[in-house]
Amino acid sequence: MDAPRVDSEVGALRTVVLHRPGPELERLTPRNADRLLFDGIPWVERAQVEHDAFADLLRAHGVRVLLLGDVLVEALASPAAREAGIADAVDERALGRELGEAVRAELRGFDDAELAAALIGGRAFAELGVTGSSLVRAMSAPHDFAVDPLPNLMFTRDSSIRVGPRVVASSMGMPARRREASLVALAQRHHPELGVVAPTAPRDPLSVYSSDPAVEGGDVLLLAPGVLAVGVGERTSPAGAESFARAMFADGLAHTVLAVPIAQRRATMHLDTVATMVDTDTMVIYPGVLDGLEAWTVRPDGPDHLDIRGPEPFRPAAARAMGIDELRAVDTGVESVAAEREQWDDGNNTLALAPGRVVAYERNTTTNARLGAAGIEVLTIAGFELGSGRGGPRCLSCPWERAPVE
Repeated sequence: MDAPRVDSEVGALRTVVLHRPGPELERLTPRNADRLLFDGIPWVERAQVEHDAFADLLRAHGVRVLLLGDVLVEALASPAAREAGIADAVDERALGRELGEAVRAELRGFDDAELAAALIGGRAFAELGVTGSSLVRAMSAPHDFAVDPLPNLMFTRDSSIRVGPRVVASSMGMPARRREASLVALAQRHHPELGVVAPTAPRDPLSVYSSDPAVEGGDVLLLAPGVLAVGVGERTSPAGAESFARAMFADGLAHTVLAVPIAQRRATMHLDTVATMVDTDTMVIYPGVLDGLEAWTVRPDGPDHLDIRGPEPFRPAAARAMGIDELRAVDTGVESVAAEREQWDDGNNTLALAPGRVVAYERNTTTNARLGAAGIEVLTIAGFELGSGRGGPRCLSCPWERAPVE
């Protein structure tokens, strides 16, 4: 069987991986929310209602939805997957050797569903059944974490990226998210369906970046087949962008990578917070970066060398690489206050279901109206609680298969 492919941001979406938010969000408190990268404390039940509506919308448009929690439970039927997940979740540097081994032993006693819940939702000291003396445990509060939760896991675009038939497990730039990529890679690699490799594949299609340099999926845009843009800022480093480009060139999955500097601040943590593709030749973009966005054009130059040119304005560089006359931009309005508000609320973070059809948060009325006026069909979902971790419909979805663009 042929491996599923994703070669663009806008080809008709066939299969997508989502993660329904769950108990991991209930671990958030005012004391730990900042460390776990949330700006507020979400109402979990409402977040689940919003996420269910998002998944139902995708299914109604013919998209097969795979839920990461279910994928993980099925993957944990593999003894190797169970042991790898447990080993990655228990940090002896924080717990000490004896307590670390006791926690691992307790997790080994869980069934697959219980283990998946613990790996995602974490484990507080008060929930441990292990006994014995431990200074770490004695000095920790009951609700401190022996195993950290992963509340950002619902943003499945960040932790893995499909380019062509390959899946890249991101190297996450923030400590609170570094275990996400390895857990997602484990779930995908050991799942009985997703782990299937085409017989003619020259090597394992899951390329894992498990350490620095950092590159995150929210910074990677598939502008066109063979043309990738990589944002370089708070989450993806220049070294990460270069490493990613070299891997894509080596695998024959790209002929051009555009390295795009973005401001290193919370509101612009990823490239997809300021711009996403909405059609084969059109992107929605925050006006605050429309004129200033630049790119370094990177191409292979022999087996071990890169041809690096720039910087130059992003849109002309992208259009040239894509082989089109112009990359059209739908900006989110000239009114600076409204544009800034909607950029903060992920107005530019849309998920394309097909060329010219996108999913967006309903609250971003100015952006959605401008997209509609530009001929883009906008399907809206509520995002009042889902957006509390600063992520929109694109962040919430990892496309697993798209149709080729014509």
